[in-house]
Amino acid sequence: MVARSEIGVGVLARAVAILDVVESSPMGASDLARELDLSLSTTYRLATDMVKHGLLRKDEEGRFYLGQRFVTTALSDLAIPALRELSEATGESAQLWVRRGESRLCAASVDSQHELRVALPVGTLVPLPQGSSGHVLSGDWEADPEAVKSGWWVSVSERTPGSASISAPVRRHGEIVAAVCVSGPEGRMGKNLGASMGRAVVAAARQIEKSVPGD
Repeated sequence: MVARSEIGVGVLARAVAILDVVESSPMGASDLARELDLSLSTTYRLATDMVKHGLLRKDEEGRFYLGQRFVTTALSDLAIPALRELSEATGESAQLWVRRGESRLCAASVDSQHELRVALPVGTLVPLPQGSSGHVLSGDWEADPEAVKSGWWVSVSERTPGSASISAPVRRHGEIVAAVCVSGPEGRMGKNLGASMGRAVVAAARQIEKSVPGD
């Protein structure tokens, strides 16, 4: 009898082998099976599971690419320059958030220089869809015509009383992979965040999108 740990190692080794192949040359399940000398059914089943977990992405022609989870990991470092500029321009704290299951994770953060500020360190995990970034990363965004038209989502005293935030989506291949957010005390942020910070948040999101290497 084969131990469960051995089965796990075998599956992990195959998954890593698939990642190695598609990283250099995206391809469909049939080509992957031939490249790795695996059965088509095994390759397709494993690749499909990897898509579900964000490790792979499948295009309309059936080719597999590295998934959005690798992209969001890389975004943490790539986003810092844009977040610094955004924080300096608005005077408030700026973060990059990514989805992790039914929560959102702070992947990068630049704190405001004000003594009174909203500080959300890297690694902070918040349930969806609370806060402006939560709505951007959940299904709420596509269902709200006003948000889609303006390009941002505003939240006031929703998650934390006395705080406010405004967020914009970061997209890759048309899919939302992260959210850029500016957050601060409600009194200092003002009543019309869209007018005062909307363009800056959207510009930061576009800057981060352009920094991501292509497939």
